[in-house]
Amino acid sequence: MKKILIVIMLIVGMNAQAQEVYNELRKTNKAIVENPQSHGIVRTISQFKLDALNYLAIKMQEEMPDSSVYFLDRQALAMNEYVQFYIQKLVELNDMPQALQEQMTKMFMEVSKDTPLFKDKDKEMVLSYYNSGESLTRFSLDTDWEKALEIIKKKMEKNR
Repeated sequence: MKKILIVIMLIVGMNAQAQEVYNELRKTNKAIVENPQSHGIVRTISQFKLDALNYLAIKMQEEMPDSSVYFLDRQALAMNEYVQFYIQKLVELNDMPQALQEQMTKMFMEVSKDTPLFKDKDKEMVLSYYNSGESLTRFSLDTDWEKALEIIKKKMEKNR
């Protein structure tokens, strides 16, 4: 009986911790977006992350109500890493020719678009950032972020 209680406590604790990671990412990005002192570029990147997190949570509740908080946590972390990886690559290619920078950006854009998680038919909403020439983070909201991150890392490794 004692072992069962310990296992239950561990599971409950892990679920709470996973949900805390999603909530922390959401809270951090929301604070940046709402802070008038935030730099414009940082604010726009955080706005994308916040919108992607909100989209992810809403669609999961609609389409996958029985999915675990671990899934939400993994997707949220992968989205954050995908965006950070993209920004890192932009900085690394800053002194390279514009054509190379555009090629890399297009690769990130296409991977996000080509790895949908929900296959959402509302393309106008899902591709709102993707189609915006003003956005630095031109990615699809409907992305399987874990899969996209794996693919983009392989592509970037191959293109070294």
